[in-house]
Formats: sequence, structure tokens, C-alpha cells
Amino acid sequence: MSQRDTLVHLFAGGIILQKEGPRSLFRGLGPNLVGVAPSRAIYFAAYSSCKERLNHVFAADSTQVHMVSAGAAGFTAITATNPVWLIKTRLQLDARDRGERRMSALECIRKVYKADGLKGFYRGMSASYAGISETVIHFVIYESIKRKLLEHKIASTIDDDEESTKEASDFAGLMMAAATSKTCATSIAYPHEVVRTRLREEGTKYRSFFQTLSLVVKEEGYGSLYRGLTTHLVRQIPNTAIMMCTYEVVVYLLNG
Repeated sequence: MSQRDTLVHLFAGGIILQKEGPRSLFRGLGPNLVGVAPSRAIYFAAYSSCKERLNHVFAADSTQVHMVSAGAAGFTAITATNPVWLIKTRLQLDARDRGERRMSALECIRKVYKADGLKGFYRGMSASYAGISETVIHFVIYESIKRKLLEHKIASTIDDDEESTKEASDFAGLMMAAATSKTCATSIAYPHEVVRTRLREEGTKYRSFFQTLSLVVKEEGYGSLYRGLTTHLVRQIPNTAIMMCTYEVVVYLLNG
């Protein structure tokens, strides 16, 4: 992160704190908490189910299996939970001065429905579908690193004539694999995040994925497609590392 990026983020954070108060930093937390559990549950259930079936179609644990499974899981989770993330984004964009009454999630839901009907809850979904590419890249890299770690583990235990068992260091390695893969995937596919946020803004000139993409580039330049990337990575990298490690631990425990 450059010194300029650091100053920009600190300046933006200072303005928000000064104008809207500390509580504004947690705006949209409610819908986020409500959406995370079902979104992750749907995602990993779809990924595991699809992966199990495709292992009988393609070479087991091949790149094709991981790509199709990740894509199918992303599509399923996005379709099911898009309304939750739209409400979260609207609440985060609802700027109010200190002392002003904040819009609640229920009020936001009513407002969206009154303005656009049910279809209003699915604004930005086309950008989310474009973001499936990020999920695919993430899982392909993650599964590749995971396989290399496993091969190294097996080779070392054979050399030492020991039985291969899971240790804490193995899960730490998986966390690093998840952090690395997520960093690569997010850096490549980040523009869809910018487009999705613009589409979810209330009463905007943005109408579709490609129209928004071209308009943002035309008006603000290519650099605008990566605006907020640093902050996004600071949130996503530890989140993904913990999430993937938890998933692997649960799978390990269930498999006995």
C-alpha cells in the first residue's frame, strides 16, 4: 500500500468519524451478521455437494472439478442472499449527520420495495455473478496450494516412517494458503465490487453491469475500478483465512 493510499483511507475515516460519529463505522452490521451464516452455509454445502458429484465425472480433485464447483456454489449463494447484501450496502451508504436518526434495516426494506418492487432487491446481482470469477480463481489457487502442502506432508512422514496425522501447523498452513489465494483472486477480480456497489446505490444513473463499468471508466478513469481495494483486502484476507481454516477443521472432525 502506498503512502498516498494510506493517507486517503485515514482522511476518509476521519471525515466519517467527524461528521457522523463512531456508530457510523458499524452501519449495516446487522444485515451483514444475518447474511454471513446462511451465505457461507449455502456456499460450502453447494461446493461440497458439487465437488463430490463432479469427482465421478472429471479426474478427482482436478482443476475442472474445483472451477465448476466454485462457480456453481457462488451462483447459488449469490442468488439466495443478494437481497441481504443490497440492504447492507444501502445502510452503509445512508450518510447522516451526528444526532440525525438512522434508517433501520426494516425501513430500508420498505423503501426498496416501494421504489422498485421485488426486483429492487436484486440490483447489482449481475455484478455479483461477474464476481464468481473471483471465487473460481480463489478456490483453484487454494486447492492447488492445499494439494502441494498435503504432498509435502506425506513425503515427510514417509521419510520419517511416521503415520500422517493432522497437526495445528497443518491448519496454519491452510490459513496461509487461503490468505494467498484470496489476495490473488481479489486483486484480479476487484472491479466487480466497485460496479456492484454503484448498482446498489439508491436512485443512480447506473443500470447494468457493462453500462456501469464503461461509465465509471469514462468518467473516472481505470484507476477508479480499484478504489477501496486496500480496505477490502484488510477485511477479506483474515476473514477468508479464518473461514477456510474453520471449514477444514469441521470437515476433518466430521470425517473422524
